[in-house]
Amino acid sequence: MVTINSLSGGKTSSYIAAKYPADIDIFSLVRIEDERCAFPDKKLRQMVEDRIQQPFIGTIEQDDIIHTIFDLEQYTGREITWVSGPTFDSLIETKKMYLPSVVQRYCTQELKVKPIKQWCYDNTEMPVEMRIGFRANETTRANNMIERHRDDGFEYEKFIVGKKNDRNVWAELPYRICKFPLIEDNIFKDNIEQYWIGKPVRFAYMNNCVGCFHRGEMLLKHMSIKEPTKFDWFVNKEKETGKRFKKETSYQRIKGYKMQFDLFDDDFNECDSGYCGL
Repeated sequence: MVTINSLSGGKTSSYIAAKYPADIDIFSLVRIEDERCAFPDKKLRQMVEDRIQQPFIGTIEQDDIIHTIFDLEQYTGREITWVSGPTFDSLIETKKMYLPSVVQRYCTQELKVKPIKQWCYDNTEMPVEMRIGFRANETTRANNMIERHRDDGFEYEKFIVGKKNDRNVWAELPYRICKFPLIEDNIFKDNIEQYWIGKPVRFAYMNNCVGCFHRGEMLLKHMSIKEPTKFDWFVNKEKETGKRFKKETSYQRIKGYKMQFDLFDDDFNECDSGYCGL
């Protein structure tokens, strides 16, 4: 069975890539079309395009994630497979301008899960063994994923398996068995943080999209200061669609918050950050 490390660009999944070599390391890039958010290094931008075989203007995650994946390749000595679904902009258009939210969290499925899943169907003999970066204190998340496995031990998914009369033909197939090496080996966050000290791999301040709607308003305000252009992408999408990412408030309002004290990077941790649930 083919083994796959599913990488997010964060320290935890990168630790798995470094410590638990697999047949394939795979990373799904979230792209946007806003030229104001263009990745600044043209050479690296072209290298990304070569990997994904699609246009790459910029990502709605922090730009450091691009450096992370290239650095990690150099550090591990293994090539990472890059995939990418539709741009976030075009995805919103296909959803009739409804924005993703906690209630309808379609962005993770369409921009992260599906591109990896379809690549596995197109390029491997399924089912596969996929390592997931849940740590020793995240057994509940792991158990929730294990509950999706059927009696034969595999998680099933629907795949595009062909065309008929110009329409996609779908089939439900055994996709993967999920493994959690960090839980099995009792690895916690402090073990991972300690491992990456002094290693030549750059990491973003926060993983996931800059304006992830899972994040609290205080962290979103902080991100609007750290990444103002990318945060404005979220503000502009709300203006264009007349919808909201967060039911209770708008991103324009969050951006305009007047803080009575300064916010610092150390005021937040990944528990505040939201996650894609991979």
